[in-house]
Amino acid sequence: MTENTITDWDDAYANAAYIPGAGDYASRWEEDARAFRNAWGAKELDIAYGVGEREKLDIFRPEGTAKGLVVFVHGGYWLRFDKSYWSHFAQGALTDGWAVCLPSYDLAPHVRIADITQQIGSAINLAASRVEGPVRLSGHSAGGHLVTRMVSDDSPLNADTLQRVVKVVSISGLHDLRPLCKTQMNDAFKMSEEDAASESAALMDPVGECPVVAWVGGQERPEFLRQSRLLSEVWQNASYHEDAGLHHFDVIDGLKDQKSALCSTLLQN
Repeated sequence: MTENTITDWDDAYANAAYIPGAGDYASRWEEDARAFRNAWGAKELDIAYGVGEREKLDIFRPEGTAKGLVVFVHGGYWLRFDKSYWSHFAQGALTDGWAVCLPSYDLAPHVRIADITQQIGSAINLAASRVEGPVRLSGHSAGGHLVTRMVSDDSPLNADTLQRVVKVVSISGLHDLRPLCKTQMNDAFKMSEEDAASESAALMDPVGECPVVAWVGGQERPEFLRQSRLLSEVWQNASYHEDAGLHHFDVIDGLKDQKSALCSTLLQN
């Protein structure tokens, strides 16, 4: 599906409408995340990285000295969720010996997407100051957009943190935000075409040479497949991977398993 063949942009981004049992996922994520936080010993919760109520992050630590830092930035179209739904997705990296950071951030319409980008940069800078070693970034959907923005040519990361980023895996990420101006969601985003372009990683150059993987489920909406292919086509350091049989809500499950293809891709050079 290409941009000029889409007539209903709200439908193009409507993931839940095409996933059986979609309404059950959020409550299940929340329950599993709570159980994981209660069970995991080495953790620092609700670390403030800014002055806002939602500008907080969690860090989970493995046994022994961490190999480095993995960051997971959640999705929800910059409109919903917080870090409390996703803690259990740290399991795979923790098992492999990495510390894992999960940040919350302010949501539209209270802030613009550009503000969220800056917040995530601040969160990663702080987490990197608390965990030594290489940094690996992952994010899902809107979070996939945010982690590719961290390695775009106007990255909000400081020079030291940016130099330490060795891998980015954007899962079902959105890399050209201009079509979102045509959706009802833009009532909350309040983006002009210029705003959308300035937040689109696919319209920028990557900074540095770290590998970027645009990872997407094979059963996702065609627009998400297009968005991931697009990044791999315009960034020389980016590659495309389609995870066969998975949709927008279960494509992140591999993060819970150290041996999964997704987790292996994130954690290996």
